Amino acid sequence: MVYTKKWKIFSLVGVSIFMSTLDSSIVNVALPFIMQEMATDISAIQWVVVIYLLTVSSLLLTFGRLSDIKGRRPIYVGGFMVFTLGSFLCGTAGSVWFLVTARVVQGVGASMLMACSPALIVDVFEKEQRGRALGMIGAVVAAGLTLGPVAGGFILEYLSWRYIFFINLPIGIAATVAGVFVLKTIPGGKGTREPMDYTGSLAMMIGLCCLILGLTQVNSWGILSLRFAGCLAMAALAGAGFIINAKNCVHPLFDLDLLKIRLFVMPLAASGILFAALFTIVFMMPFYLTYPCGFSAGKTGSIMIVPFVFLLFISPVAGELSDRFGSRRLCSLGMVLLGLSLVSLIFLFPGMETLGILWRMALAGVGTALFVSPNNTTIMGAVPMVQRGIASGAVATARNLGMVMGVALATTIFTSSFARLTQGGGLDNYTPAMVPYFMASFQKVMGFGAVLAFVGAGAAYARGKEG
Repeated sequence: MVYTKKWKIFSLVGVSIFMSTLDSSIVNVALPFIMQEMATDISAIQWVVVIYLLTVSSLLLTFGRLSDIKGRRPIYVGGFMVFTLGSFLCGTAGSVWFLVTARVVQGVGASMLMACSPALIVDVFEKEQRGRALGMIGAVVAAGLTLGPVAGGFILEYLSWRYIFFINLPIGIAATVAGVFVLKTIPGGKGTREPMDYTGSLAMMIGLCCLILGLTQVNSWGILSLRFAGCLAMAALAGAGFIINAKNCVHPLFDLDLLKIRLFVMPLAASGILFAALFTIVFMMPFYLTYPCGFSAGKTGSIMIVPFVFLLFISPVAGELSDRFGSRRLCSLGMVLLGLSLVSLIFLFPGMETLGILWRMALAGVGTALFVSPNNTTIMGAVPMVQRGIASGAVATARNLGMVMGVALATTIFTSSFARLTQGGGLDNYTPAMVPYFMASFQKVMGFGAVLAFVGAGAAYARGKEG
């Protein structure tokens, strides 16, 4: 059956994804300006980013399951409304902690939108077109990430940082109204009407919050600290409680039978590994470009958008190829290319020509683009329609956890190596004499990322052939 409104729904999903990715990249650019205006320090301002990540990650599975139970429409439209309200509160914040609280509201809305987006696309597109559609969504993600720093720079130069949040208001209001009408008659729109597993949802939120909090703070707390150990212990206990509840609950938050589906489990694991490896680059490269290379903020930003530019143009092509040839070879190749990019980054040096940096970053973008949309197509196509919401939430959760783990591990490896080589020195007192120590520590991080990527290539290939 051909669903006639599929491209209208694609446009609506595209707006939500573009808005959320644009917002995340603009916020990162604005952090120094927010910190200066609010007269706070980096330890407080980091929570503007961390609390958003915690909120989104801990609620994705809950809202994915709710979209299966209640239908996609109320969750999706509600997500636009909450995200728009959160944006308004962020823009009017008078203190850093009010801003952090407002980011929680924004994160709730974003998790509602992210949990439904892939499920909506797979619900309305025929199997032969899913790869192409999800590939085009990948291009929208790349467009938001690419335009974010440019738009942020323009806003910060001519207007207040508050407009990076206010820009969402007209878009969010229009998308809310459109969603009410466009999503009226979607397949499976009424949902299963099963009861919600609130115990499982609470256990999942506690477990993910403790895990992500521990990973993001391990560098400041120390890997042997009681706080870090406590976070891991709480995450483990919550995880055990989640599994026990899922086995005994009639309608659990997450159906453990999904773990028996090879084309769900292996691509999900590979996705987490890919984003962990990718974010060793995304996190460390700005420091390399700023400190040893001495590049300006503008030049650093221009180089950092290179992977996303390739993601923009190659994702739709990769999606179409996966419709014809499957995902196994494309995803394995993409992971190998990412690994080769990381290996090539080991051989960077401060005086290298910009072109030598650009092709290495481009290789990472090509590898990521070949992987993401074919991998998501496989995951979403491997589960029944009534479970696509939870699968959609699982995809986004794996991505977020991969990003956090990549940043946390890169930070730990770099800072421990740099502090040992400089006998306790840090980047806050960086001098040109520290270049050899910086590069030695940087190379260790890139080497670790390369190992992750090649392990991920094995996981991507281990999914086997698609039926």
